[in-house]
Amino acid sequence: MSIQKAIEEKLTAQFAPERLEVVNESHLHAGHHHHGRQETFDGTGETHFRVRIVSRVFEGMSRLERHRAINNALAEELQRGVHALALEPAAPGEPTRW
Repeated sequence: MSIQKAIEEKLTAQFAPERLEVVNESHLHAGHHHHGRQETFDGTGETHFRVRIVSRVFEGMSRLERHRAINNALAEELQRGVHALALEPAAPGEPTRW
């Protein structure tokens, strides 16, 4: 199973989102150096993602609490090679830029 699919399944199970978009942005980081590595990242694979999610679970939560909840749900992926997550969580009715 791809990392993107695993992320989508975990977030769906944990947050029952009204909207969910998981975008692989790894290619946008080609040429960057990852912490602790000598080689330059070539932009392939599944290492950088943008997560856009709208869920009732986020109602009453601060931005930090929402980010922590998502990071906790995806702890395994973060430990196994996901280098970066750009998170855009919202509760229903809140404005989004997407």
